Amino acid sequence: MHDSNLKLSEEKVFKDPVHRYVHVRDKIIWELIGTKEFQRLRRIKQLGTTYLTFHGAEHSRFNHSLGVYEIVRRVVDDVFKGRPEWNEDERLLSLCAALLHDLGHGPFSHSFEKVYHLDHEQFTKRIILGDTEVNKVLKRVSVDFPQKVADVIGKTYHDKLVVSLISSQIDADRMDYLQRDAYFTGVSYGHFDMERILRVMRPREDQVVFKSSGMHAVEDYIMSRYQMYWQVYFHPVTRSAEVILTKILQRAKALYENSYSFKYEPSHFVSLFEEKVTLADYIKLDESVILYYFQMWEEEDDFILRDLCYRFMNRNLFKYVEFDPARQYKLLSRLDELFRQADIDPDYYLAVDSSSDLPYDFYRPGEEEERLPIQLLMPNGDVRELSRESTIVDAISGKRRTDHKLYFPEDLLLDHSKHQKVKQQILSILKKH
Repeated sequence: MHDSNLKLSEEKVFKDPVHRYVHVRDKIIWELIGTKEFQRLRRIKQLGTTYLTFHGAEHSRFNHSLGVYEIVRRVVDDVFKGRPEWNEDERLLSLCAALLHDLGHGPFSHSFEKVYHLDHEQFTKRIILGDTEVNKVLKRVSVDFPQKVADVIGKTYHDKLVVSLISSQIDADRMDYLQRDAYFTGVSYGHFDMERILRVMRPREDQVVFKSSGMHAVEDYIMSRYQMYWQVYFHPVTRSAEVILTKILQRAKALYENSYSFKYEPSHFVSLFEEKVTLADYIKLDESVILYYFQMWEEEDDFILRDLCYRFMNRNLFKYVEFDPARQYKLLSRLDELFRQADIDPDYYLAVDSSSDLPYDFYRPGEEEERLPIQLLMPNGDVRELSRESTIVDAISGKRRTDHKLYFPEDLLLDHSKHQKVKQQILSILKKH
């Protein structure tokens, strides 16, 4: 049994560009940071392929995880401390859940999950509960402590206030990544007054609420999030890189399933191809491993795999045009047919990519719990939902914005060494649309 209140002999700090310092006094937190599963997050970028658009976006999930921990530490040690609604016994659990919330992310997370049917949240749970260094550290608090941490991250823990610190429409996770991603991409959109938001946070039985005097800081946060999604996260160039990455993963899997003889055995990928990924296999995956294979595959005999890997590694990305799949589905099938006539496989070289975001939503019964609305604490003690008080937030509440792009390799279409007429036809169709 471990004393959950055990402190380090002196405070450790990490210098941080967003929060200035990340402070660690709890021995458990320090030991968790030192585990191999947590250190692996240094080798996984927070923003996947975004570094190909914004060259500064090289920060890792390790940076972000420390940042989320630091925000929650400030909330529980400064803002909530001594308040009757806050259960001090949940302090260490809140800190551990904040630190470990992204533990199961894989390399280029979302593309991998889509192609190989993985779920980073399930792997977060498996790392916390499995035969891992993280699990051994957590068990020093108590035998059931790893399960409690997994429950908080999985949003099933009985104390909803603890869950809301890292999973709500305004939580430590979002507050860190918006500021951190804005800092490293060099854009101004993601900045908001976090100090003010922390000052007006108050614990309630089932979630964090915000004093109405801080409403403008909360509005600023909502708009920052809205702008970051459309200016950074859904940037069409980043999405082009994501499309190529997805096609590489699909091609490698298809070749394996057709007994293709790789020049270099893709041993790290075999369990992915067969969709039998063990926890040990998963923990070995990081972005340096994946990029090594992509570099090796630039030498493969298969033209599609070779070409796609070359494009990704050397940033020779697909071009794009605006596209409405609901209205232009006939056009897509026509392009598919013309691509085949031009000997360009549309399965790998013609792709519709869609992005969609709901910047803020009010409560809808029966929908996912994360859609709990942001509540304002009024001077008379009443609690009111944000969009009822804020005309700015009301204007975007419940309004989903969706954007579709059609991606294609312009350089292959401009190569007139063969199928010149068909390629010109394709280009004229794309130019028109």
